[in-house]
Amino acid sequence: MSDQLRPRASLRTAVVWEVLKDALDRQVKAAGRDALDVLDTGGGTGNFAVPAARLGHRVTVVDPSPNALFALERRAAEAGVADRVRGVQGDILGLFDVVERGGFDAVLCHGVLEYVDDPAEGVRNAVAALRPSGALSLLAAGLGGAVLARALAGHFTEARQALADPAGRWGEGDPVPRRFTAEQLTELVSSAGLEVGAVHGVRVFADLVPGVLVDTEPGAVDALLKLEAAVAELPAFHSVATQLHVLGEKRS
Repeated sequence: MSDQLRPRASLRTAVVWEVLKDALDRQVKAAGRDALDVLDTGGGTGNFAVPAARLGHRVTVVDPSPNALFALERRAAEAGVADRVRGVQGDILGLFDVVERGGFDAVLCHGVLEYVDDPAEGVRNAVAALRPSGALSLLAAGLGGAVLARALAGHFTEARQALADPAGRWGEGDPVPRRFTAEQLTELVSSAGLEVGAVHGVRVFADLVPGVLVDTEPGAVDALLKLEAAVAELPAFHSVATQLHVLGEKRS
């Protein structure tokens, strides 16, 4: 896939984008339409919204930050897809104040559940925004990745704290309000009425490898991308991933 057709050819987004693009392709075939209506909750500056629009889809981004929405508008214009990207200020718990129920073929909920008061309600709202046979792309912080990262940094007490804490936080200085296991995320998706299509571990190694190695070793970035893709679907690695991605599908 060309760099133009993914959010960034980067270690942080490549695996998710590949899975998302395949899901959108399946939705196109199922819907019998070339252009889908996509909702990106918490979509910020358009890391996924703009590439989805480049594929021809109509994307509505709901985000609470006016600055992020301004950057989204500029980014969409620079990419030549301003007519297919719409930014709306709001959040997932008040989703239907700004968008319609059942109006979207796909909903993206990336980096949102960590910050909402009620993750289950957030997932229910995302599902309620889907049309019959729609798909949900859910991305959230993984508990195991945080535990491993703190331990490898020598912060053993913080690692144990994250492991024991109901929200998966390693201390008061932790910038992430909540983390999840793969089982917790799949339960949220299933309880909201979707079938779990796939679970992926994201950034299994990328956040642990020294940046200087990736930046200076010839071919390291490409090799690490291939390694991340190879382990993403293996359940054994989900427990140490920095992020977890769950694809849910609504059956009509």
